[in-house]
Amino acid sequence: MKTEYQKFFPDNFTLETPRVLLRLITPEDYESLLPLTKEKAIWTYFRNDLSDENVFKSWIQKLRKERDEEKRAPFILIDKHSNEICGSASFMAISFPDKRVEIGSVWLGSAFMGTGIIRPVFFALFSYAFEVMKMERVEVRVDNLNERAKAAYLKVGMIPEGVLRSVDIIHGNRRRDVLYLSILRQEWGERKQSFFSEMLY
Repeated sequence: MKTEYQKFFPDNFTLETPRVLLRLITPEDYESLLPLTKEKAIWTYFRNDLSDENVFKSWIQKLRKERDEEKRAPFILIDKHSNEICGSASFMAISFPDKRVEIGSVWLGSAFMGTGIIRPVFFALFSYAFEVMKMERVEVRVDNLNERAKAAYLKVGMIPEGVLRSVDIIHGNRRRDVLYLSILRQEWGERKQSFFSEMLY
């Protein structure tokens, strides 16, 4: 008998908009993603510095392990305009009993930043979480110093909730404050119309 996770995330699972394709990461994707990780500045606010090849390899293994444990659905992102792999994102901290999920580990190669990829990625993830998985809460957590990411999350309709101080340690031995943002199920209809109207078809 299938678990809830297996029902929502079979091996061939994909999400798609006219701009972007999200599919579950496979071990073979390591070589495709590796060239995108080399710019150290991408990882300033990330938990790990994935410009280090060994760290990146361990990170990919962790993603696969958490998929096997049904804790995470890790996606590779493909820009359909160019058919290029451009980054990654995950559903994580999945709690079916609480109807709550986090979107995290979101990153793009530097060449794809500012090209309009992120909004359709979030539209696809929000739509699936609220409309198919019937989640009550979708959340993100972001380093409070990461102004670019905070602005991006506001542009996709996420609502700031507050900053938790000194939550964890990231690479470089820095303790970080973390801003939480979310959308609740009862807010999604209005958020969808207000922030993604051009994607409704």
